[in-house]
Amino acid sequence: MAAQSDQSDEQSAGPKVSGTGPRLYEQAHDIIAAQIASGALAPGTHLSETRVADRFGISRPPARQALVQLADEGLLRKADGRGYYVREDVRQKGVNADARPSVLGEQKLRSLPGWERIYESAESEIVQRAMIDDWRIIEAEMARHYGVSRTVARDVLARLQQAGVVNKDERSRWYAPALTATNVSELYELRAILEPEALAKAAQQVPSDFLDQMRSNLLDALARGHTSDWALLDRLEDEMHGQLLSYCGSKAMRQAIRLHQSLLIAHRFLYRNTAAMFETEPFLAEHLLIVDHLLSGDVAAAQSSLRAHLLGSGNRAMVRIDHIVSRYHPADLPFLEKL
Repeated sequence: MAAQSDQSDEQSAGPKVSGTGPRLYEQAHDIIAAQIASGALAPGTHLSETRVADRFGISRPPARQALVQLADEGLLRKADGRGYYVREDVRQKGVNADARPSVLGEQKLRSLPGWERIYESAESEIVQRAMIDDWRIIEAEMARHYGVSRTVARDVLARLQQAGVVNKDERSRWYAPALTATNVSELYELRAILEPEALAKAAQQVPSDFLDQMRSNLLDALARGHTSDWALLDRLEDEMHGQLLSYCGSKAMRQAIRLHQSLLIAHRFLYRNTAAMFETEPFLAEHLLIVDHLLSGDVAAAQSSLRAHLLGSGNRAMVRIDHIVSRYHPADLPFLEKL
């Protein structure tokens, strides 16, 4: 049945995706893809992270994400040096090749508050380094690094705290805890307690067509076999652990769940850098089993499968993190100090 209205919880018990619509890289991706399809960006046009970031007024990490996804989809090819080229074999219908401009068009991303313009970059930089060590975050240096006010930097850190990425110590200093084996294990154990309970509540309200769409998306991903489309994996994770569970109807439960889902943020980086570790991403079949149990009305079996999935995911997360730690050497950032 359809989700019930909840005026005290932002007007809806239905799914929320980051609360504000498409992420920056998704917006940039969609605009560039449309311009390639229309011929506004001709084959051979060079696109760099800096050019895309400057054109849309965003930082380089979401620009990079957009370009990587476009390359994965076959619209761009990697340049020998930096950046990408629009592929020569991309078909564009109804376009005069001689008249096509090779410039980014005038579309703009939606108006963003100050914190959102740097949030994705800060999130990415902090989460990646948390796989290596504990870090103190210097608010003033963060503001200076990104060219924003301390108020904006503080707002970003507060939102990262809500997501479980950073915290405050006893002296109210910001820090990012390392994703150690103990930390990861505890996070997944807590999720294995909280999320099955939320799933039971969500099962009473989630529309069947939402579950049908989830199943279709998972089958499509499984049919691909090995996938390096980390953005797709990120969306499928959000469908299960974000959108589906948000139908539980309890604001307090959703907040508790989000606080312990910081590893979902880390997975965006993990998937991108460990795609070759598995022939087929293991969570796809596990998610499908959960959805099938829900569609058949066996909520207890769905809860059990979700619990097993989370515990298994914790073990895989540590394997991925260990793989990256041995190979990843990030550059120093002025607002991060090792503890």
